[in-house]
Amino acid sequence: MTKITVIAVGKLKEKFWTAACDEYLKRLRPYAKVAVAEIADVDPARAGGIEAAREREGEAILNAVPEGSRVILMAIEGKQRSSVDFSRHLDELALRGTSDLTFVIGGSDGVSDAVRARADETFSFGPITLPHNLARVVLLEQIYRAYKISRGEPYHK
Repeated sequence: MTKITVIAVGKLKEKFWTAACDEYLKRLRPYAKVAVAEIADVDPARAGGIEAAREREGEAILNAVPEGSRVILMAIEGKQRSSVDFSRHLDELALRGTSDLTFVIGGSDGVSDAVRARADETFSFGPITLPHNLARVVLLEQIYRAYKISRGEPYHK
């Protein structure tokens, strides 16, 4: 069973975001072992600027990446894939023996150069900007959809 870690900067504060994520995590249980690691967002005013905050968040992100995991950074400039292409990509990774994936959703000011350097690939939902809470929900939904597509199962709405 594939192990998937979602590392996200920032805490889900509103119950509706938590409920949506919990629903997709529940739906994913038969397909993969999925865990979410929340990284505290750093206030640039207290950290000495945006770059310093990004660096501190970056250190925490890198510390949360499981050893040997393939890191997929969520970034606007990343590769865009349809849901079907994303499903095929996950299947291809599995066929190559990749059984540990980590998706990274950075903070509101992006991620450090060290996180970018650690990423094995980047993935994008397109040129739109999503609030980080919504990006987490969309990512979990797309991972779930990818498994349903891969197995030829109907997608329950």
